[in-house]
Amino acid sequence: MPTHSETQAFLRDQRRLTPQQADRFRARLGDFIDDLREMEEGQRPWFRSGLRVKKLSGSPDAYEMSWAPDGRATFAIGDPIVDDKLHIEWLRIGGHEILP
Repeated sequence: MPTHSETQAFLRDQRRLTPQQADRFRARLGDFIDDLREMEEGQRPWFRSGLRVKKLSGSPDAYEMSWAPDGRATFAIGDPIVDDKLHIEWLRIGGHEILP
């Protein structure tokens, strides 16, 4: 099972989401976690295309995931906390305004 942590900025952003936005994010988060598990098991090289995960320009270690037309979550893949398990650090969440 992958591990995760959140930045203070992510937690602040998350509190600002509407209930509908939070529900949409949680719905896509399940797919994201499923993909991480499959990546850990060597069954998937990267995230499914529907999550639209891509590198953030100007941030070599950060990525964005789309969870709605104007819904983004940024993250980094950090050093493992548990052997052989991916670690995700959530950086920001919200609309396009969170992107650098």
